[in-house]
Amino acid sequence: MTGLPGPPDDRRVKEPRWEPGDEVVLRYITRLDAAPGMTWPARVVRDDDLLALYVPRGTTAMAWHQPPGEGRRLVEREWRRDMLRLMFPGEAHSVWCFWEGDERRFTSYYVNLEEPFRRTAIGFDTNDHALDIVVTPDLAWAWKDMEEFEGLVTHGVYSPEFGEAVRAEAERVIRDIEARRAPFGAGWDAWTPPPEWGPPRLHPRWREEPAVPWDRRAWAYRDAR
Repeated sequence: MTGLPGPPDDRRVKEPRWEPGDEVVLRYITRLDAAPGMTWPARVVRDDDLLALYVPRGTTAMAWHQPPGEGRRLVEREWRRDMLRLMFPGEAHSVWCFWEGDERRFTSYYVNLEEPFRRTAIGFDTNDHALDIVVTPDLAWAWKDMEEFEGLVTHGVYSPEFGEAVRAEAERVIRDIEARRAPFGAGWDAWTPPPEWGPPRLHPRWREEPAVPWDRRAWAYRDAR
């Protein structure tokens, strides 16, 4: 069981679900002011016991940009590879599947440690926790951004208890990788989108739609208290 619980199960069951092909937005909600940050438009592949979102190459997303001597701001950026993002209700990570090039060559799984997702009127909210795991097609794995993550704990941005919970979540996923448990080695690398699906578009309310902050953000983030 994850150490970073999301909404109770009975609440999730009552929430409306999206249909395959629906366009939604996935937003990262900032720690300090609980406002929309990085944002991707996506098409829904599944929305049941697994949330699967597809972001094709060429999609226009919003990403942070900070020119020298200026504050950071969100700018439009073209997404450069096909991504299927697998998200699990109440769990504190997602698994990204990546394909490269016109031939759609599967290149990697990418485990992103993050807040359990919350539903909004236009899609889903979460936030990144810096620590990642890169997984090759043959399921060899390696840490990514461990130094950045440990720095956030050391410098008090993340609470010690939260740091331990993120590491425990990561170790649990590593056990799944090594045991070849789903979604790893479960056929997602061979998934293809319906040919009629074009690139999803950013919802006009992607910035204005009220954010749904994580209910444990004050426990996790010292700078959010």
